[in-house]
Amino acid sequence: MTHPVPIHFRPVDLDVLPRLTGRIVAFADGRTGLTPAVRRLDRLTRGAILRFLDSDAFSRLKPGESVDLAWPAGLLCEAVQIVRLPRRADAAQARKAGGAIGRALAPTGATVLAEAHPMAAEIAFGVAMRAYDFTAHKTGERKEPGHVAFLVANPEAVAAAAAPGAAVAEGVFFTRDLVNEPANVLSTWDFAARLAAMQEIGLDVEILDEDQLQRLGMGALLGVGQGSESPSKVVVMQWNGGAAGDAPFALVGKGVVFDTGGISIKPAAGMEEMTMDMGGAAVVAGVMRTLALRKAKANVVGLVGLVENMPDGRAQRPGDVVRSMKGDTIEVINTDAEGRLVLADVMWYAQERFRPVGMIDLATLTGAIIIALGHENTGVFSNNDDLCNALLKAAKAEGEGAWRMPMGDAYDAKLKSRIADMMNVGGRDGGAITAAQFLQRFVKPDVPWCHLDIAGTALLKSESVLAPKGATGWGVMALNRLIREKFESK
Repeated sequence: MTHPVPIHFRPVDLDVLPRLTGRIVAFADGRTGLTPAVRRLDRLTRGAILRFLDSDAFSRLKPGESVDLAWPAGLLCEAVQIVRLPRRADAAQARKAGGAIGRALAPTGATVLAEAHPMAAEIAFGVAMRAYDFTAHKTGERKEPGHVAFLVANPEAVAAAAAPGAAVAEGVFFTRDLVNEPANVLSTWDFAARLAAMQEIGLDVEILDEDQLQRLGMGALLGVGQGSESPSKVVVMQWNGGAAGDAPFALVGKGVVFDTGGISIKPAAGMEEMTMDMGGAAVVAGVMRTLALRKAKANVVGLVGLVENMPDGRAQRPGDVVRSMKGDTIEVINTDAEGRLVLADVMWYAQERFRPVGMIDLATLTGAIIIALGHENTGVFSNNDDLCNALLKAAKAEGEGAWRMPMGDAYDAKLKSRIADMMNVGGRDGGAITAAQFLQRFVKPDVPWCHLDIAGTALLKSESVLAPKGATGWGVMALNRLIREKFESK
């Protein structure tokens, strides 16, 4: 897998500045409050730093943005990167500054003059997140980003403060790699194997095959994958870092490794992006990896349904009726509304087996949520204000956009079927909401639950502050914070 760029924290030594290669990163918010290292850089460059700080180009920079002074006179380095960052920057500004460094990071590496900046750990997190690059299938010479050295006044304290962020970055990278992988590589077999390998970091991983799923009565999930040569699977990952015997919190992810739409086949244009239809399962996997790496003091179970939705002679047809593990029957009106069928069975299994204190499911579920919220926010649906508000608070604190959507009986009525207990779709209007209403039928009344529709946020066609274009890993940061703040023993 892709790992975050190595970041080291070292004592400040101004005498090394003239000998540094690569790039040197300095922070400033104007002439006032410049650190000794920045003043030393200015003297070495014959006043180039102060001249830039007095320029219109610097005044136009927003906090977290940067400009390069290339091959500055008096230094061996290839560039001095000036990042505008207030001394009292908040976490979002500090991460954005780190993102600017990570985006420009080259194989020659960088030295960051963080000195006594109080947000050095957040800056480092931003560097790690934005330096991600998925190169697994590129041939020729790979230009890996170089090491990053943070010169700080208290390296041990900053390293300790940065350690939890390093675990989160590992989880995000794991999620991004999964979402970016093509479907001929990330089959249901391969996906399950990658999750099983996380037993090495302390997770308890169990893989349920089709025979086991059949005995459990998961007819809704199995119907989705019956047209594929790749067998359907459910993977259960347990992290038991809390008190023994305490009920876990449950995360459930949709893992459709490729979605053609089945017999209700999708248009050809853009279908190649359906390699990301396992994004919900990827986020669950990334969160579980993070929890294990940072030794979270919580009991959490992550369950993912892995299937491939393909059209062949055995594929599910529009008009078929399937029976879920719960026992409810579902008339399949549209085989391209398959994710909710997968989630229905896995959610019911999670509740029956683990009796969780709460449950969140994630899925790239509907195009309708993109129409409603674009690519800035994940759609949040919930039956519990307390859990929902805690999730929204965590997402806001991590800078991951999330917006609560409505639910109600009027939407639920659209799922009524003439021949079965329900249909799997309720029409075009309110499509994201009726999908959530469908899922709610598989949530027990006493279980706090949130459904996260990440169709618009799992993969972007343009870069963001902390990610290049492609997979974002949306949700790993927010869910990790939610679990830390709400479910971890103190």
